[in-house]
Amino acid sequence: MTVRCKVKSIEPLASNTFRVLLHPETPVEFKAGQYLMVIMGEKDKRPFSIASSPCRHAGELELHIGAAEENAYALEVVNRMQEALNSDGEIAIDAPHGDAHLQQSERSLLLIAGGTGFSYVRSILDHCISQNINNSIHLYWGARTKSQLYAFEELIDLDVQHDNIHFVPVIENDERLWTGKKGNVLQAVMADFKDLSEYDIYIAGRFEMAGSAREQFIFNKKAKVEQIYSDAFAFL
Repeated sequence: MTVRCKVKSIEPLASNTFRVLLHPETPVEFKAGQYLMVIMGEKDKRPFSIASSPCRHAGELELHIGAAEENAYALEVVNRMQEALNSDGEIAIDAPHGDAHLQQSERSLLLIAGGTGFSYVRSILDHCISQNINNSIHLYWGARTKSQLYAFEELIDLDVQHDNIHFVPVIENDERLWTGKKGNVLQAVMADFKDLSEYDIYIAGRFEMAGSAREQFIFNKKAKVEQIYSDAFAFL
């Protein structure tokens, strides 16, 4: 479904990472973990995860876009949205999309995000909290530096407030004051779990990360292919 949207706000979350709030002219119904396509041209539609929870988004759609200068694909979208914001114009989206949305299950959840892939798992996490879903939830978020974990304090608070939520941040760079897990986020998961057969696993990040995770988890951690979800799989 194509929908016109007002760009309500654009604000920085971290270096080269922006939170964008869109106000669609008609309500967009979606499931936690789905994505939308920003229409840049007739044959140019660019996907971004919806960071909002479907049950409490108040009619607005939230996106987290990583738009470094070398990433023209995303930077052009942010620039187009900034133009719309400045001119009180609109942008067009096509939504919703994606089969890797939250499933109804009694199993524990393993949420894995690399960088702004966090927007995908944020929608799932927030939906679980708002709906009082008490399944055990393990959230692993990997980034190059702590500053890129732009929701770090929020997630630490949720970890403290909810017995079923376990947040594990992982950074790649060796920062002297960092005492948490270091290195690759998949390596951290592999080290912490022996058996993933009873987990529903949701993954967002680079396509190669999702593909590697599926392979490693199935062959080394007893994960079941039908319980691993990522929109990247549709392109691999």
